[in-house]
Amino acid sequence: MTKDVLGEGRFTRLVRDAGWEYVERKNTSGIVIVVALTEAGELLLVEQHRPPVGARVVELPAGLAGDLAGQEDEALSVAAERELLEETGYVAHALERLTEGPLSAGLSTEVVTVFGARGAVKVGEGGGDHTEDIEVFAVPLGDVPRFLDERVAGGAMVDPKVYGALWFAERFNGAKPGGAR
Repeated sequence: MTKDVLGEGRFTRLVRDAGWEYVERKNTSGIVIVVALTEAGELLLVEQHRPPVGARVVELPAGLAGDLAGQEDEALSVAAERELLEETGYVAHALERLTEGPLSAGLSTEVVTVFGARGAVKVGEGGGDHTEDIEVFAVPLGDVPRFLDERVAGGAMVDPKVYGALWFAERFNGAKPGGAR
């Protein structure tokens, strides 16, 4: 059976393949997420309004690779470094690939690569590019659960990948959520 395009926009297309309908992202070679810890042991989080859910969402720094003209072959690690700086204003002392996997295997072809960043230091403002309005938070790792509860109480949503970031942070930084070592 062939894949049928049911609809197409500037960034995505809806397809049907063997009776299954799903979304494909266009004009990108990958997606990156960064679990970034500062030199002080803070987890870097971002918050921005997300029109599909009609709310501000607390997320990890993330973005697309290969979506810029002339940079279609951008390495995922380069995209991770670029997105971390662009969204948070931080650069990391060390960056390592942690894992990759589907974001929503029943809805989208997207596969995300997660990077861990250690020793991040602030070198700029962050806040995203000219199309974004991103607020940046550097939260002590042990305070992240309380911080997330406060943001939710204030009307924000939390991307569940943030909770997974606590597990990754424990593994690659030697710190445990809740402040224990």
